[in-house]
Amino acid sequence: MNEIIKSIEAAQLKAEVPEFSVGDTVKVYAKVKEGNRERTQVFEGTVLKRQNGGNRETFTVRKSSNGIGVEKTWPLHSPVVEKIEVVRKGKVRRAKLFYLRDRVGKRAKVKELVK
Repeated sequence: MNEIIKSIEAAQLKAEVPEFSVGDTVKVYAKVKEGNRERTQVFEGTVLKRQNGGNRETFTVRKSSNGIGVEKTWPLHSPVVEKIEVVRKGKVRRAKLFYLRDRVGKRAKVKELVK
């Protein structure tokens, strides 16, 4: 039974997934349906966490919109997510950045990773 589930999930994985990690600033291009029309909406923010693995992997992005923090969670391999573009790499030392929720303004920034 386990092998059957693995084969079904492997067929649903996306071919190309960009390399991004927690702390990176990303642009998520998501398909939005409004009535009978479909358009692409861009959501740019900092990746707070990545969860699970394989077919069920999700990631959460946080941005500040008009002074209010907005978080969205997407499945990584969802057909709703067209593409993910890494704007800049962040230098962080932990896997989940929940402490950014309490911070506002410049304090909510993540240092940039310079190589």
